[in-house]
Amino acid sequence: MGSIGDFWWLIFPIGGVVGGWAARIAAYNEKRRRDKIELERIRATSRAEELRITQTSKTSITKTLRRHDEVNARWFDYELDLATLIEYPMMTDLRDPLTLAFHRAKVHADDLRPADPDDLLDPAAFADYRDAVGEYATAFDAAEREARRRRQTDFSPVERERLERARRLVAVAANDAATAAERQAAYRRARDELEGLIVVPPAASEKLEHRIAAALEPGRGRAE
Repeated sequence: MGSIGDFWWLIFPIGGVVGGWAARIAAYNEKRRRDKIELERIRATSRAEELRITQTSKTSITKTLRRHDEVNARWFDYELDLATLIEYPMMTDLRDPLTLAFHRAKVHADDLRPADPDDLLDPAAFADYRDAVGEYATAFDAAEREARRRRQTDFSPVERERLERARRLVAVAANDAATAAERQAAYRRARDELEGLIVVPPAASEKLEHRIAAALEPGRGRAE
C-alpha cells in the first residue's frame, strides 16, 4: 500500500469540493439571516398596522358613542321637561310618522349599544351600530324640525288654550318659591288640562313629582 504522500494529487480536487461546500453554506446562512430580518420587518409592520387599525376603530367607536349620547341628550330635553314638551307636543305623538320613525330608530340604536365598547371592535357589530345611530340621528332631526315648525298648530283654539293653561300650571309646579300645596295643586290641574291632548312621558311626570315630593318633606317633618 502506498503512503498518504502517494495521493498528494487528490488534495486539490478535495480542497475544491470543500471550498465549494463552505461557500454554499455561507451563502445559505446569509440568506437565512436576510430572510429572518425581512420576516421581522414584516411582523413589525403588521403589528404597527394592526395597532393603527385598532386605534382608528376605537376612535370611530368613541365618536359614534358620543353621537348617540348627544342625540339622547336632545331627546331628554323633551322627555324630562314637561314645559318644553307642551311647546312641541309632536315629539311624543306616535301617530305622526316622523315621531314614530324617530322612536323606533332610538330603540334600535339603544338595543345595539353594548355594555362594553370593546365589543364594537368586531367590524360587523360596529357597522350595524354605527348605521343605527346614524338613522337615529337623522330621524330625530327630521322629527324635531317638524315639531318646531308645527308647534301647536295641529290643535284647535280651545285645545291651545288648555295647553297654555297647562304650561303656566307646570311653571308653578316647578317653582321652588311656591308652597308645596300650591305646587301639588298646580301639577294635578296641569295633568287634567293635558289629558287627551298630549302624551306625557313617565320620566317627565316622575321628575316633577319628585321635586314636589321633596318640597313636601319639611312640612311632613313638622307635622310629625
